[in-house]
Amino acid sequence: MEIFGLIPKKNKRIDNMEINRLKGTIEALLFSAGKSLELSELCNVLEHDKETIKKIIEDMMISYEAEERGIRIRKLEDSYQLCSKEEYYDSLIRYMSRPRKYNLSQVMLETLSIIAYKQPITRQEIEKIRGVKCDHAINKLIEYSLVCETGRLDAIGRPILFGTTEEFLRCFGVESIVDLPKLSEEKMDDFKQEAEAEIQLSLNLD
Repeated sequence: MEIFGLIPKKNKRIDNMEINRLKGTIEALLFSAGKSLELSELCNVLEHDKETIKKIIEDMMISYEAEERGIRIRKLEDSYQLCSKEEYYDSLIRYMSRPRKYNLSQVMLETLSIIAYKQPITRQEIEKIRGVKCDHAINKLIEYSLVCETGRLDAIGRPILFGTTEEFLRCFGVESIVDLPKLSEEKMDDFKQEAEAEIQLSLNLD
């Protein structure tokens, strides 16, 4: 649906192919941003004037509403955001409220256990217990919302402190970290031995 004809930009005509390209680019930008983008931001990226981009977005908004699509573009003052249509909220809520499933490797489980029982704890302290680097495991646990940054240690370099989240408590069915089963020092030693085995296996493969 075309709500305007040829759009002037520096006395140049924009054909339908260029308009469709701009629509696709706008949709990709709004989707990737995951938040509202100001009209001026979009204009800078697309290298077109505000009147042109505004008209294109208005055309997109009308098309989205006319079609059976699950998304719409919402205008927020001088910004635009891609969002879900309200009529699909019930389905979205049912989906989002389902128990999340995590694919936790042995390394991630061990790292999570150390954080849970020793929190707040720095990455260096975790690696000292396991004997190997844990960057990837920690990043994945943060991605799964099981671990988060809780502050910084008052020491040289102010290293980041890590702890568990409410999502961790929900997943493991406990109200508080004090309700976790007691972990023996022998288990911590097991973690270190398994980490040493990982290193040896890696050296053998090399």
